[in-house]
Amino acid sequence: MMIDVNTEIFVDAWRHLLTDPRKSWVLFEHGTCVVLTAPDGDLAAQATKILKDFGPVHTGSSAGDFGVIDVKDADGWVVTGHHQDVLTYVAPDEPSGEDNFTVGMRGRSKRHQDGTELHVVHVEDRRGPTAPAQGRG
Repeated sequence: MMIDVNTEIFVDAWRHLLTDPRKSWVLFEHGTCVVLTAPDGDLAAQATKILKDFGPVHTGSSAGDFGVIDVKDADGWVVTGHHQDVLTYVAPDEPSGEDNFTVGMRGRSKRHQDGTELHVVHVEDRRGPTAPAQGRG
């Protein structure tokens, strides 16, 4: 199966941003990454459950909140939400402006899409010293 270009860009970005070799993570179609601090069993299923609960935006609640991290060592931004392990990558060419509000709204929108569509495009399994990184595409 061929991996699409956006998926490759997102995987490369998250590999660069998540430098802890022990952290497993799961990438969703629109750039949202769920970092699994206690990976167990089927990582895609575990991440999907987290994103189903913490991805969709509910305006007027903490589910609508976001923060923007201007990443110094990479192009783009990371947008946070109301779960510390749910992060969304926004590439430099995505938002119509570079201010935190515009970037944050773009990231929040992408998190909402991922949280409602729940389409896993990559699993980075870093459990154990002999477990190689594995991709799904």
